[in-house]
Amino acid sequence: MKEPVKTIRDTNDEARQLARRLVRGARFAAIGVLEPETGFPFTSRVLSGTDTDGTPVILVSGLSVHTTALLADPRASLLFGEPGKGDPLAHPRIALRTRAVRVSREDEGHVALRARFISRHPKAALYADFPDFTFFRMVPESASLNGGFGKAYVLEASDFLIESPAISDLAAIEPGAIEHMNTDHASSADAYARAFAGSKRAGWKVCGIDCAGLDLANGDELIRIEFEEPLTDANQLRAILVNLSRFASQK
Repeated sequence: MKEPVKTIRDTNDEARQLARRLVRGARFAAIGVLEPETGFPFTSRVLSGTDTDGTPVILVSGLSVHTTALLADPRASLLFGEPGKGDPLAHPRIALRTRAVRVSREDEGHVALRARFISRHPKAALYADFPDFTFFRMVPESASLNGGFGKAYVLEASDFLIESPAISDLAAIEPGAIEHMNTDHASSADAYARAFAGSKRAGWKVCGIDCAGLDLANGDELIRIEFEEPLTDANQLRAILVNLSRFASQK
């Protein structure tokens, strides 16, 4: 008697890395909520960023249905992953089960969260401070990852969130590190994009650095570069960036 086909694969490092890239390298996501008035599932599209621990962040208007829904019931799903050529179901995507936590302007983390988001989405600066707009941290509880046909995984939040004792220390120096890279080492971002993502474009900028990697932006494009291991000390950042530059120069 044949054994039943295993439809869910055991979660491995390759799946975890793919999950992190899909979430941290995304510009937007589809959001699913429960509409308060009807109880029906409701979907929309939101701009996405990440906090320094890898938690997805969204900026939404209080006039939207999904914001009203989140305030009534914080449970929400986020779908990341852009289809390319051919069958859209053949391309990787990840659906996160999350609970929304509103970040008010009085919250001590609001300034840093806003800065990270605007660095990724500069045009959002035009409306981020409107009275009806607010940030939510979409704290993940679990996820379903589909890496393509026959590559389905069930993940826990710990599989793709960043765990490091250096998160707070690195967050404190992140703005200065980004400015330093984009001002004094402007060519490095292009080299990173070319070496790690095969980009032929010029004009890349570092738009985010966390303990697990860095984010590059060029217009509407984003590239996520993961470090081999998460930083355990913020002082390790310089050495890692130097090593990335050496690697990129050899490509």
